[in-house]
Amino acid sequence: MTPALGMFLLFVLITLVITWWAARKSQSAAAFFTASRRITGWQNGVAVAGDYMSAASFLGIAGLIAFYGYDGFMFSVGWLVAYLTVLLVVAEPLRNAGKYTMADVLAYRLNPRPVRAMAALSTITVSTFYMIAQMVGAGALVALLLGSSHVSYQAAVIGVGILMIIYVVFGGMLATTWVQIIKAILLMGGTILLSLLVLAHFDWSLSNFFNAVTHVTYHDKGELVTKNFLDPGLRYTAANHGALDLISLGMALVFGTAGLPHILVRFYTVPDAKTARVSVVWAMALIGSFYIMTTFLGFGAATIVGRDHIASHGGNNMSAPLLAQALAGDIFFAFIAAIAFATILAVVAGLTISASTSFAHDFYTAVIHKGTERSPGEEVRVARITAFFVGAIAIGVAILLGKDANVAFLVALAFAVAASANLPVIVLSLFWKRFNTAGAVAGLATGLLASLVLIALSPSIMKVDPPTVIGAARHLIQRPPIFPLENPGILSIPLGFLGAILGTFLRREPEAEARFAELLVRANTGLGAEKAL
Repeated sequence: MTPALGMFLLFVLITLVITWWAARKSQSAAAFFTASRRITGWQNGVAVAGDYMSAASFLGIAGLIAFYGYDGFMFSVGWLVAYLTVLLVVAEPLRNAGKYTMADVLAYRLNPRPVRAMAALSTITVSTFYMIAQMVGAGALVALLLGSSHVSYQAAVIGVGILMIIYVVFGGMLATTWVQIIKAILLMGGTILLSLLVLAHFDWSLSNFFNAVTHVTYHDKGELVTKNFLDPGLRYTAANHGALDLISLGMALVFGTAGLPHILVRFYTVPDAKTARVSVVWAMALIGSFYIMTTFLGFGAATIVGRDHIASHGGNNMSAPLLAQALAGDIFFAFIAAIAFATILAVVAGLTISASTSFAHDFYTAVIHKGTERSPGEEVRVARITAFFVGAIAIGVAILLGKDANVAFLVALAFAVAASANLPVIVLSLFWKRFNTAGAVAGLATGLLASLVLIALSPSIMKVDPPTVIGAARHLIQRPPIFPLENPGILSIPLGFLGAILGTFLRREPEAEARFAELLVRANTGLGAEKAL
């Protein structure tokens, strides 16, 4: 047995034991969806960090920095700053006003059926987008680590998908939380060690390190190129609307985090709002430290491994594992790759449970059965069935996309959808008295439709480079893009707010306005929040 396979199997064994333990405690709806709200502040903070630091962070951002330098590092900045929005705007009100999902907050003072139906659609869409990126990273990672002759990309994607479904179907939120905690600890430990090895390679001198970054060489169309990776413009060039694209990306990352369903549901696992705030502080400390260290991962890969070598050994997603191999050999390479694998499993489990919870709680119970009380265990059973379907869709699309699609880039699109559809209605519901059901439905529909249409018309899909095109559809989408920016956030986010505002002014809803004061008090004080259980 190879070291890589041994480390993979050890992590899988540990997480399956956790799932078996959690399965015995996850029979009721509260236990399955929120771990009975018994997660402490530090536990939830570490789990939030584990949920947030996905394959996009560890594999994708390191790859973007290794290939595009300063421009790639802007992804790190955006994802780090984004958590301020969560801390200052949504964490406490969400915990106080909701029960299981984002839609609970919206339905508090609005007509629940139409709002929950649209919120469930948005949640499943965002979660699927995000999950596809994780699957792509998993497939490329496992295929590289174990060798394509032993495990193909397609088989790796299917294997990760099956494990993810097992975690969620049997262990629920409790198993997902502990898988994320273990993964976060492993990821931080591996990243710190890898960063120290990069510094040691440059004699513990930051000046030597950054001097090397200014003289990175690689081949482009057969010609040797020398670039200063600290200069902006390697990805976001003026000729390609670089400034607007960067602003659009920043808006999607900063505002999208506060609308990500798998992040929002984590605040329902703690007993009170104070613990929710504590967990955000823990998460920000871990996340901040990690994104600072992506400097060493990305620039270290560019200078030590080389862009040419990375491109020919799995693509830019493999920058961090290949850096580990170059610095400390195959054993450390296997260790870092196993950590990346743990990262992917933890995040896809969180995504799956958020999507399945939303469908079961918001759509099945509230929309199909009009909120009538269901038999014990029925809602949980529906959530488990949903997990199978969500996982199958993500597996299928990830296989179609192929292993060369950058995972950070794919996740950025999910952030754009979340920022355009979910954030406007959450913010307006919490802070605007006039806001009503028509506004919520219009905002969710407009933001969701605008972001998806703009993504379809953007360079992300149209006229893409051959390695990132969806196989048989290549000839259909290699056309000049209608929307010029890679990320739609700069247009789709304002459209989401505009749709919500215009929808609100179409009609008045006295009942919604009358309950605003009650929501405001509960969201900011927590009075009555214990009734959510």
